[in-house]
Amino acid sequence: MKHHSLAALALLATAGTASAQSSVTVFGIVDVGISRYTSKSTYHSPNPFALPPANAAGGSAKTSQTALSNSGYAGSRVGFRGTEDLGGGLAASFWLESGITNDDGAKGITNFNRRSTMSLSGPFGELRLGRDYAATFWNDTVFDPFGTNGVGTNLIANINSRIAAIAGPGSVVAATDNYIRTGNSIGYFLPPNLGGVYGQLQYTLHENTKRSDQIGTPSAKGRYVGGRLGYASGPLDMAIAYGQSTAADSTTLNALGIATATQERKINALNLGASYNFGPAKLFAEVSRVQDKNETGTLQNLPGLAVPFMNTATRKDKYNGYMLGVTVPVGPGLIRASYASVKYKNGAPAATDLNSLLWGLNGNRDTTANQISLGYVHNLSKRTALYASVSRIRIKDGWNNPGVMGAITGGSAAYLTGGTAQAAGWAPRSSMGYDFGIRHAF
Repeated sequence: MKHHSLAALALLATAGTASAQSSVTVFGIVDVGISRYTSKSTYHSPNPFALPPANAAGGSAKTSQTALSNSGYAGSRVGFRGTEDLGGGLAASFWLESGITNDDGAKGITNFNRRSTMSLSGPFGELRLGRDYAATFWNDTVFDPFGTNGVGTNLIANINSRIAAIAGPGSVVAATDNYIRTGNSIGYFLPPNLGGVYGQLQYTLHENTKRSDQIGTPSAKGRYVGGRLGYASGPLDMAIAYGQSTAADSTTLNALGIATATQERKINALNLGASYNFGPAKLFAEVSRVQDKNETGTLQNLPGLAVPFMNTATRKDKYNGYMLGVTVPVGPGLIRASYASVKYKNGAPAATDLNSLLWGLNGNRDTTANQISLGYVHNLSKRTALYASVSRIRIKDGWNNPGVMGAITGGSAAYLTGGTAQAAGWAPRSSMGYDFGIRHAF
């Protein structure tokens, strides 16, 4: 018993010495609200004279959900961060942060999915290793009056998340990885003493295995390369960012080890954001362009000859968006508003099916979505706030790309499906959402 007590005292003494040299902070946010989501789908047929079936009476249908939600104003989380002063201007630090679902308690600190980094910083800047925000996501959230939280999350971020989840590489941590966050990353941040200039470079290791006996290895799927450069001084803040995510990189081999098919898919994102605080109001703006470039190859023979060659085809889908926003302080509160629009430009070859040729569908292959959001935050203290938000998304020609452009304001009130440019069925039309909640930070 005496030996155990001495060991415990020694451990406490060691911990006391360590704490004298460094600082560790426990922090977090608990955000909970009542939310209502409604999505409207319309029945679409490529034949303009076709009548909708009996179950599509009126040509539209709605799905709705009322839920106790989390993260309507700020993402619920628990985190630990610490810094040790190494002397000479150097510091070592760590940041471990986990998202939680406090509304139902289903997810606690089971992983550090929001951030898990180790850093070394000094006069040279900061070297940061681990899981962190992707460089190109920063502008989508920093220049959004709603901070990409709740029903007011701007349409650019909403659709970019859908692109990543559907076409991107994803990961075991999140389907949206390489857009919102990226793991296994190496990041460099400029020092903060450059007269308002700030920036970062980021590279994510794909960690795929190379085989010396197989061509096309290692696959680069999962790699992310990005950077951001900005300037902040007084009321002005502006930044530009560019990033490339390798969504697919594969080579199919036959029994002889010859490549018979290839795919290389890359998602390129470029955005520019800015804000200016006039005092009575703060204005926000962002423009964004995302290109989903998918190149596929198939081994074929030249016509009439037994000469094989790799026949390649490239499709480039583009998503061009902009967002305008404003926040207005009113006593202890803050009014928030934004408007956003995203246009999808179809990069597929013109369709040759009978419906497309008969009804001229090739002349209408794009999709446009618009969103308007309004909210109010009332600060009860520095840590606690009440909030209310409402948002509406409206989609034109949603059948052209329902998977990506079928954005909803939140929850599980998804659109009905089946309708495409060439097939009859349901297509996304509009989505409405409300949040009423409370947030506490500690």
